[in-house]
Amino acid sequence: MTATRLVVVGNGMAATRLVEELVARGAVSNPSTGSGSGGSEGWTITVLGDEPHPPYNRILLSAVLEGTHRPEALTLRGEEWYAEHGIDLRLGARVLEIERDLKDVMLVDGTIIEYDVLVLATGSIPTLPPIRGLVRMDGSLHESVHAFRSLDDCDRLLAALKAGPRRAVVVGGGLLGLQVARALGARGIDTEVVEGGDHLLHQQLGAAAGRMLARDLKRLGVAVYTGARAVRMADTDDGAVALRLDTGFTLDTDLVVLTAGGRPSTALARRAGLEVRRGIVVDDRLASVTDPDIHALGDCVEHSGRVTGFVPPAWEQAGVLAGVLTEEPVKYDGSRTVARLRATGLDVAVLGDPEREVANGGEVVEMSNPVRGSHRKLVVRDGRIVAGALVGDLNRIGLITQHYDRQTVLGPTEPGDLLLVERSSQPLQLPDDAEVCNCAGVTVAAVRACSSFEDARTQTRATTGCGGCASTVRQILAGRSSFTPEGIH
Repeated sequence: MTATRLVVVGNGMAATRLVEELVARGAVSNPSTGSGSGGSEGWTITVLGDEPHPPYNRILLSAVLEGTHRPEALTLRGEEWYAEHGIDLRLGARVLEIERDLKDVMLVDGTIIEYDVLVLATGSIPTLPPIRGLVRMDGSLHESVHAFRSLDDCDRLLAALKAGPRRAVVVGGGLLGLQVARALGARGIDTEVVEGGDHLLHQQLGAAAGRMLARDLKRLGVAVYTGARAVRMADTDDGAVALRLDTGFTLDTDLVVLTAGGRPSTALARRAGLEVRRGIVVDDRLASVTDPDIHALGDCVEHSGRVTGFVPPAWEQAGVLAGVLTEEPVKYDGSRTVARLRATGLDVAVLGDPEREVANGGEVVEMSNPVRGSHRKLVVRDGRIVAGALVGDLNRIGLITQHYDRQTVLGPTEPGDLLLVERSSQPLQLPDDAEVCNCAGVTVAAVRACSSFEDARTQTRATTGCGGCASTVRQILAGRSSFTPEGIH
């Protein structure tokens, strides 16, 4: 019996996780070793990535920009790992079309690759804001304008910084925009953020928390313009650019970095005739509702009317899809997301969708301390935390996340207690099944089974998402049995 041909279109964090999960299950047919389900059976896997780089951690690109991480530290799996496991990794391989009737994909160079099962992990693509002067007559971006979505984007921006720019404007006040703004500010560049919403992180935070975050940025030397949209760019006499806002202000700058706007990459699926709304529509098996032999996961997916755009749900989907492909009795029923702002001097955590849960009748427990610069809100339904947003001191985020993930039924005073306690003098005792890495779903027991920090990264993928659990992983490996509450992510 021959192996089943699996072709994965995309080489990002979701696709990498899927391949890792299949390898961990022993489901990959490796001709060089004879391994796989039943020797010659199992899956033969071809991974098609349109970037020239091995898969890397996109979450930490801003850390490379800031200078706290080296680019090579972001690599998730090197080419040698794929070769070792008999996986055909093709870099710089862009898919042109999917022929569902023939069950093959065509690359832009004309190569035809046949599949039995196809997985689309095409991620998201940036959308350009409607700013006059942003694009030159030949279709290229103005030389002072930089997108920030990929490792190549980051390299180009780092190269531009070598010219010694003094000023930068970041268009977009979402998580990515604030990380980029903080990274530029940390390099000594006068940085301003332009956000069209009435406050920062308006899709995740309420107005009060957004105002507090803006104040934190101002303290760090980053100016914020909210309720404003950039509408026009023009060159100035001194070689810089003038960015005009719809409020009438004009910002003179040397660099403009675009972080606002992104949407699921669905053009390939749409041309193949798959059902696409905001994303590629999938069922509980993460299969296209149009074609059961085509699956999708990650940022390009729409499940139950929702798209996510965060790494933890994508990794959760990868685990479920690996189970589906190996005939485990699993299904995907949606994800509880936890998003962290990874930027020096800024502390933000968002659990779920607070504004949506409030609109759906959730009860709000809220505390604000402008003197300390902290704002905390939990949304509770039937005694369970269904969403939350915390700005400033995150010393309780570990306990809150544990309750949120486990859907613990809390007593009447417990949600308020979680917000009122500023510091815990008592160490936190963690059971083996406590989750210390929300991105990868890694427990204390899984980390304790590893021999070193690098072994934990390789075997469990802990610390390879947002990186916030690194200190806790080191404490566990050092033999600690109790931890401070802020150590859990």
